[in-house]
Amino acid sequence: MSPGDFPDWVVALGEEGSDPLVPHQGGVVRVDEYASSGHYDRMDEDLTAVAGLGVTVWRYGMPWRLTEPDPGRYDWTLWDRAFAACERHGLTPVVDLCHFGLPDHLAGGFGDPAWVDAFERYVDAFLARYPGPRWFTPVNEPFITAFHSGLMGMWNEAKASTADFGRALVNVVAANVGAIHRIRADRDGWWIGAEGFVVPLAPPDAPEAADEMRAVSHLVWDLHLGVEPRAAGQAVLDQVPDAMRDRIVPLTDRERMVCGHDVYPTSIVPVGGASMPSPEERLDLYAAEARSWFDRYGAPFWVAETSNLSLPVDQQVPWLEGMVRRLGDLRHDGLPVRGVCWYSRGDQYDWDSSLTQPVGRVTEVGLFDAERRPRPVAEAYARLAASPPPG
Repeated sequence: MSPGDFPDWVVALGEEGSDPLVPHQGGVVRVDEYASSGHYDRMDEDLTAVAGLGVTVWRYGMPWRLTEPDPGRYDWTLWDRAFAACERHGLTPVVDLCHFGLPDHLAGGFGDPAWVDAFERYVDAFLARYPGPRWFTPVNEPFITAFHSGLMGMWNEAKASTADFGRALVNVVAANVGAIHRIRADRDGWWIGAEGFVVPLAPPDAPEAADEMRAVSHLVWDLHLGVEPRAAGQAVLDQVPDAMRDRIVPLTDRERMVCGHDVYPTSIVPVGGASMPSPEERLDLYAAEARSWFDRYGAPFWVAETSNLSLPVDQQVPWLEGMVRRLGDLRHDGLPVRGVCWYSRGDQYDWDSSLTQPVGRVTEVGLFDAERRPRPVAEAYARLAASPPPG
């Protein structure tokens, strides 16, 4: 393994930094999770806490909108601070360049191809300034970005149609694969993915709704990995101009990549009258879905995000331990599972409403609470970081 290669197994941690625009009470609000948590002001304190757990891999990014406040004018102050803090604390970043939000001057949103060109220029400028990073998540959760911005009417351009979702998704994938192509041309860089992992659950006698949901949610990986979409996914693509889709095809590449499964208790989605199962059953359902996903795509993967989201904080340790057991079982059976990342270091804000009610309500999912006090799960995570790989 070369020094810059992503390890066979990592125990990572991330800092929640979402910054979409959100329609709220007749206006539009810019969410800024770093501002809500105080991370801008307490960066060094937060990274000290992460390093104190024995964690060395750190999912991290500064908001694009603050780095490019005007078209083509870059302010690297936050990134300089972030990388200096990582170096001080022995953390290797998985660099996140776009986390649900765009700069203010890209007002057309994710459905407008103009942002893809702007993003490529930003990536080029970033690579020119920072020769060190090797691991990148250029666009965080492409499917979730497009879903909330183009189909659900919840973020950014707030569109709500299959056609708008398709355009946004194709643009986000084009931006992501274009960035990966640029990174690999510049250095021995890796795409370390992070993507919402949907586990549809339908009654055994009515699987059709689950099959359709799976086909649409898998479309993001079909596009990234060059796999022919299923019928429901293809129906989405049929509403997108060929010229937009053609931008992706020559850039799909499986070299130096680890796909990301972002798996929460909320990832299991009952349809067709199915009821929500217990947390342990949800973990079993994820493991089964991960096996099926691997049969289709044959790609290495990691759990790039997980937490107790929607469960009480006293369920954090059982959820973590249950997840790691399942990942160990998958590794034992030969699946290339490359690690796990608790998301996030601290509590988040307003994720109980998927950010649509930006009122500063604490979402209790952190290893550390909103006052930066460690929870029992922090100790469990430190033990995990010091342990050999499962399986």
